[in-house]
Amino acid sequence: MAKYLISFPSAAMVVSNDELEAAGRDAHAVIDEAKAAGVYVFGGGIDEDVPPILVSADGAVAMGGYPWAPTLDGGFTVLELPSRDEAIAWAARIAKACRCDQELRVFGFDPQS
Repeated sequence: MAKYLISFPSAAMVVSNDELEAAGRDAHAVIDEAKAAGVYVFGGGIDEDVPPILVSADGAVAMGGYPWAPTLDGGFTVLELPSRDEAIAWAARIAKACRCDQELRVFGFDPQS
């Protein structure tokens, strides 16, 4: 089985204040279903109040991430599933609950990790 990353950037979640509580409740319900199904690995959101740091190969530390890369923010979920089709189905459930599109990516298998 492969692990799939289902994610969205913060800017994608355009939900009114009236709908925000329901979106959170619905998203947690889908995650509870994934846990009950035994496919949930982990998930969460990037804490945007904590700035990133860049640690180089020599151990030097600099504030900020890669200057040329887009900002990494938003929420993510990692599920372990037997097929891409099942991953698409879970991503659709999460998209509906969160009220925003989700990106789906598969982690490459590394037998040593």
